[in-house]
Order: sequence, then structure tokens, then C-alpha cells
Amino acid sequence: MTRYNIPYMKTYDVIVIGAGHAGLESAFACSHLKHRVALITLSKESIALVPCNPSIGGPAKGIVTREIDALGGMQAKAADACQLQMKLLNTSKGAGVWALRAQIDKIQYQKWFNDQIIKDKNIDLIADEVKSLIFNQKKVLGVFCEKNKMIHAKKIIITSGTYMNSITHIGNISHNEGPQSLKRSETLSSCLKSMGFELIRLKTGTPPRIATDSIDFYKLQKELGNKEKLCFQYFNQTYLPLNKQVPCYLTYTNPKTHDIIQANIHSSAMYSGNIQGIGPRYCPSIEDKVVRFADKLRHQVFVEPESKTLNTMYLQGLSTSLPAQVQKKFVHSIVGLEKAKFIKYGYAIEYDTINPIQLWPSLESKAYKNLYFAGQVNGTSGYEEAACQGLMAGVNASLSIKHKSPIILKRNEAYIGVLIDDLVTKGITDPYRLLTSRAEYRLLLRNDNADDRLLRYGYKIGLISKKNYEIYLQQYKLIHKTIKFLKTHSLRSKPTLLKKYGNSAHSLYDLLKRPTIRLKELIKNHKLTPSSINKLEILVKFDGYIKHQQKFIQKFNESGNLSLKKITDYHLLKNLSLEAKDKLNKIKPLTLDQAKRISGITLTDLVTIKYYLEHHE
Repeated sequence: MTRYNIPYMKTYDVIVIGAGHAGLESAFACSHLKHRVALITLSKESIALVPCNPSIGGPAKGIVTREIDALGGMQAKAADACQLQMKLLNTSKGAGVWALRAQIDKIQYQKWFNDQIIKDKNIDLIADEVKSLIFNQKKVLGVFCEKNKMIHAKKIIITSGTYMNSITHIGNISHNEGPQSLKRSETLSSCLKSMGFELIRLKTGTPPRIATDSIDFYKLQKELGNKEKLCFQYFNQTYLPLNKQVPCYLTYTNPKTHDIIQANIHSSAMYSGNIQGIGPRYCPSIEDKVVRFADKLRHQVFVEPESKTLNTMYLQGLSTSLPAQVQKKFVHSIVGLEKAKFIKYGYAIEYDTINPIQLWPSLESKAYKNLYFAGQVNGTSGYEEAACQGLMAGVNASLSIKHKSPIILKRNEAYIGVLIDDLVTKGITDPYRLLTSRAEYRLLLRNDNADDRLLRYGYKIGLISKKNYEIYLQQYKLIHKTIKFLKTHSLRSKPTLLKKYGNSAHSLYDLLKRPTIRLKELIKNHKLTPSSINKLEILVKFDGYIKHQQKFIQKFNESGNLSLKKITDYHLLKNLSLEAKDKLNKIKPLTLDQAKRISGITLTDLVTIKYYLEHHE
């Protein structure tokens, strides 16, 4: 049974502040690693809340959800259990950008996570507000709450999302509240500021929700899911047949829509000066689109279901902070939405985050031991970006309790590694969104091979069972045994194929490299799963590109992995510029590779650092 507001148990292994996507991953990771967890949430309604788009995955993001699954996290399980529709995106392009996207039932998603919390004996769910942190001599020891007063723990993970000092805006109407009118965190921001943390004010937004039965669907373009069996999980795979999937729909804004927005742009909270926070560059509001892309005659609007139990549709692409009456006017100008009834108006929300360069790659604070940050409090946007940070913070907090080294994923190992490295090395100026273009090695970071890249870490950490890891290893060995067979057998061994394709000198491996050839034509009897067949075909067809990228990484790693931990003060390096010294001392990169990505660090600076280390030793 879930335990709320427990005054008698004051000491835990881990306190997790916030029960959103980051907080839940942190809490379950720590619990599954046998630690006692206090999961503190402002309200039960905010647990696993999906306040924006009711979907999991998408370009790059879907691969992150697969990576979370390979490491032993929860998001993939929840998304598969609650899907309304599943798609594999970008299939007309190369395998390096394929990604899954699930439309999910937001009500079922919350219920699923609540059920998991109830079943988990290591998690105490506490509905309370954390007012401040308890610390001594740069070590955080616990939290001070509004109702439960002092709660102590060995590690504290802050996953406060968009709730710190948050304000919502619709036109000139503002409210001191969190997403969906929920309670906000009133004093945690000021506590962090008093401790010396640099805070940044950010902004995001959400579109209107309209009544499903008020839409003229005959005027909209229907968007169906895939008929293929698709899911995020590697183990315990569950699929939603196409005939049970719920369709999405597509419509467009038009010049009339844009004229209405332009005529009322002064009343938008964004353009009236009411909002101080910086908005997301890669997910702009409809006001931003109309102003910045004035030459475009239309913008896409995806009309998406939120839940089987709700009479609401989500208008993806129409994020706005315009007044309610203006929202009605411009939505009614869109084909199919002429009679749309509003269930909830779109709004903008601004909130406090920390500057993430104040964190180590483990997501622990540089200034205070035992304190970790994960999710939107680190300046990211998106459920997937939040969840993967929560998982890594939970894993590393658990490893620290056991006096073990943290797991820090490299940029060539995972999109999670790219995301965290970007945050702690470059910092943020606007809400960070993970994109395929951010990954230099995206051909290696594919949707199909998250298991190959990360399952060994999940097993090593203790979040993947020995039984499941052995199931994976069997398939891994079988894939490479099959590849060996393909390389060592020519068309001579397949008379029917020889007649069809000619040239007996060709190996089956070379034949499979052809775009139109599939493994089932070459080998009939095998024990490979469908996902293993897909992976094998990608490995063969993209063989040359993959090897080229692997050689590049190997060459770079020869110097890039050089550790910089021995340099405690960059002012000791005489030939560095003052700017370089200041930035390197602030960020404290762990390797030469990380130092390279700091804005303003030159090739001369890197050579100076390498020279200093070689001669210092």
C-alpha cells in the first residue's frame, strides 16, 4: 500500500523531489537497486503528468526511450502498456535516423505509474512541498518540508520539472501555478540561489485542447500507425494491432489564421513583455512561427487523441499564450475546426532552472556533495530527455552510496551521453531539445541497436536480470554466427539464387548488401527474432559506413580520452588565455574530448593542456 505523509520515518537512502518523468525514473532505479526512497511530490495529480503532447518518442527521442529500456528504466514499459498508436518514423531515410513514436493514453499512463508505486515496497510516496535543503559544509543531508519538517537521506535528487517559481500566462492573465493549474514550488528556487546556484528563467507552452465531438473529421487527413509489430521494449514485447490503434489527423493553418494572430500579436503574453523566460528554439509557439516564418502560407496542425476516456484532442503545432477569445478566433479559422469547442485554452509557463554546467557528468552538483539534478530543472524540454536524466541520476546516486564509480555514457555510446555532455559542457540558453543533428555518431546510435550499446551497463548496474541478459546474448551470438555464415558461403551453395542473380563468386553477405535483398531469401531456417533480423540487415547493408565511423572514433579516442582530473587549477597553465582559464575552471572537464566542446576553447588551448599534462607527469 502506498504511504502518504509519513512523519515517523525520517531517514532514507535517497530523497527524490518531484514525481514527473525524471523523478519516477530516479525513484524506481534507486528502489530496484535496493535503496529506501522518499518520493516527494507537490500533489498526487502531478505524478507521471503528461501536460503537453500525449506521446513518447519521435526523432532522437524514441531512441532515448529505447536506451532507457536497455539500461533497465521504466519509460518504455509504460509507453508500450499505454499506447494508442505506434509509428516508426523516417523510414524513407537512412537507419541512423529511424525512431519510434507512440501516441499514449495520458490517463492510463498516470494510472500505470501509480500502480507501480503502490506495488513497490521500497518507495514511500509523500505529498508535501520541499521548502529548502538541509546542508552542512558543502554536503546536502536532507530536506525541510512544509508538513513533514525534516527528512534526512544519503542522497537527494531534485527533479522539480517546470514547478519552481512557475507562472502561467494566457494573454495578460497570469497565475502563480504549475502546469495544468497545479500547485507550484514556492521557495526551492530561492533556497538554491542562496546556496550559490546560478538560476535561469525559461519558458515553454502548450496548445488548446478541444472537444473531440466538435471536430469535422471528414475535412481532416487521417494519420494511421504502422501495421508492423512495433514496441519500445526489448524484453516482454507487447504490440497494439493496427485495427485497435487510434488515428491522429492532420490539418493546416492558413492566411486567415495568420492574419488573426498578426493583428493580435501585441496581446500575446510572449510579445507584451509579461514573460521574462526564454522559449524553446525548436518547438516555437504559433505566434513565433507566424512572425519568424512570415513567408509560409501554412503550418501543420496535428489533431491527436489524449485518452480513450477523455473527449479531448490535442492540437500539436498551436502552442500559444494569446488571450482566450483570440485563440477561439484563430482555431475556428482552420479547416475542420470551424466549430471546435474549447476544453482548455493554450498557455505559456515560465519557471526556474539551474545552469547545468554546475553539474558533473554524473549529474551530481560540483558545489555540494550528495545533491543531484535531473530533468527540466537542468534546462531540457521533453519527457524523454527528462526520463533519461532521472535514470542516470538515480543510478549514479545508488552507485555513490555503494562507493562505486558513476556510469558516464560517451557521445558515441548513447544519445543519453550526447544530451548530458551537451548540458554539463555547453550549458543552455533556451530549453534544450535532443535532435539527431546533435549526435556526431548517429549512425552508431540507432533505434535497432540500443541493446547492443547499453544492455551490458544495465546488467552491470543491476537493473537488467541475468536471465534477460542471457536471452540477449543468445541472439547477439546468433546474429554474428549468421553473418559469418553469409560471408563464408557463396551463391554456388544456393542454385536458385545463382540462377536469379548470377556470378557465383558473390558471397551471400555481399548479396545481402543490395537494398532490395532480404535475409529470408538467403536463409530459411534460423532462430533469429524479427528485431534481430532487422538489426542484422542494417549491420550488413550499412557495413562500410559503420566501419568508417568506428575508425574515426578509435582515432579520436587516442587523444580525446586523456583525463584532465589532475589539473585542479587552469591558472597554472601559463600559455592559456584568460577566457580559457576561467571557462575550464568553471566547467572542470573530465577529458580532453569534453574540453574541446567548450565554447571559446581553441586548438592551441588543447595543445597547451596536453603538453602540460605530459610534462607535469
